[in-house]
Amino acid sequence: MFFFCLTSHSISGIWAICPEVTVTREIFNEGFHRDLVSRVKFIGLSEHVDNCKVMFQEKVPSGLYVDPYQLSSLQEHNITEAIITDMVDVEAPEYLSTEHAAYIFAKPDLLTCAKCFRADIPVHFRYHQPSLEDGEASVTLQGPQLLIRCSPGRTLEECWEYSKVDAPCAANDGIICRWNNIKYRAVPEELTLHVPVGLHQHSSVICALTLLVTLSCSVMILVAVYGRAGLHI
Repeated sequence: MFFFCLTSHSISGIWAICPEVTVTREIFNEGFHRDLVSRVKFIGLSEHVDNCKVMFQEKVPSGLYVDPYQLSSLQEHNITEAIITDMVDVEAPEYLSTEHAAYIFAKPDLLTCAKCFRADIPVHFRYHQPSLEDGEASVTLQGPQLLIRCSPGRTLEECWEYSKVDAPCAANDGIICRWNNIKYRAVPEELTLHVPVGLHQHSSVICALTLLVTLSCSVMILVAVYGRAGLHI
């Protein structure tokens, strides 16, 4: 269902119809490695977003991380454009980590509509502590900030109330720009991801098996090394 809002301002004496902004988010793939796809759709007069840049500011919770090295590779192949401003330890478990920010620049999604944008980014689960009951961990992704920056002279002030946010101008220049943080309708309002984890009552069995496998492999290596050494004596 489409909704349109009439502004209380007029442009050149004509009442302006402002676009509604809808953000849709989906998670793809299973297991510890997922893909987060965010789409934004401007419903209404398209000239309001001509010559504008759109970006999502994600708050990645401690149970997930975005790999900065993977992002560098994806950007080299022009698959995604994103930047992480915080230090990210990709080896740290969930209980020793904190949230970090990721800025994902959206690209035009002309296959969906003329004024649609899309941003893709891979996210990865961190290792969680064993569960006491159901063997599953949940991580919630809250809605991102939707940032927009347009050419001077655009009429965004006539349509949207927004706050100002300092954020990277681009993924590779290190320059900070002033972006407009605009409100939107989210579908869904938040995303909850689930991943299987070990059960706490299995810890002793897993430790015993791990120790047994480690000792067995060590013995096999020693036999192989000294066996070869004996052949050369």
